[in-house]
Amino acid sequence: MKQLSPLREVIAEHGLGARKSLGQHFLLDLNLTRKIAREVGDLSGKIVIEIGPGPGGLTRALLETEAKAVLAIEKDSRCLEALQMLVDSDKRLRVIEADAMQTDPVELTPKPRVVVANLPYNIGTALLVAWLQRAQEYDQFILMFQKEVAKRIAAKPRTPAYGRLSVLCQYCCDCEILFTVPARAFVPPPKVDSAVIRLVPKKGKFPVKISELERVTAQAFGQRRKMLRGIFKGHLTDEAFAKIGIKPQARAEELAVEDFIRLTKDLIQRPE
Repeated sequence: MKQLSPLREVIAEHGLGARKSLGQHFLLDLNLTRKIAREVGDLSGKIVIEIGPGPGGLTRALLETEAKAVLAIEKDSRCLEALQMLVDSDKRLRVIEADAMQTDPVELTPKPRVVVANLPYNIGTALLVAWLQRAQEYDQFILMFQKEVAKRIAAKPRTPAYGRLSVLCQYCCDCEILFTVPARAFVPPPKVDSAVIRLVPKKGKFPVKISELERVTAQAFGQRRKMLRGIFKGHLTDEAFAKIGIKPQARAEELAVEDFIRLTKDLIQRPE
């Protein structure tokens, strides 16, 4: 890749002030973006998908790897000209102007594929939940979220951060927080620190559909201080709870992922 202008110059030249409405916080430290790219491991022969590349800081680091190709999906049309400079210097990069919430990377790329992204704060969680619907189509996800969101993804039962997102992610993937990124590393700095997390999709057959688990966890955690007996009144008796090995007086935050699988399987087999 040929010599490129410093990112701060690119931002100034193209008028790329971060937009709050798009959840933008640009990461300009190339040592940090390279660290994120290294966490993926060997990218030889793989397709990398990046969401919201902005001025291309992380994109540059990804193009320094042995990735077969990089697909960058960017909604902000202001960034396209700046990213075109990267396309001109490395033909492995493809940039499309699109809303990531309306785009399925699986339909745009062949296997093997990985997602590496500093996700926009305002849509990061929704994007991840959408990708989980087809988790096994990906090798892994290396994603940056607000630190509190990353903690929720990796949280264990009976902890304050444990909730619906924890169950959905850990049902589909092995989840691990890799490192924290301080707010000062971004332009403009957000009000909170961020964290990079790795999600590796699990192999094999899933016992329930992720959409079914979504419905049950939404109901359970929507009233997280209530006992399960009350939440599922009319659907499960105390005897039914006992049969699947769950205490009816338990609360959602006390159930492990395996408990939610059994609960979901039982509920979907019952008539409405």
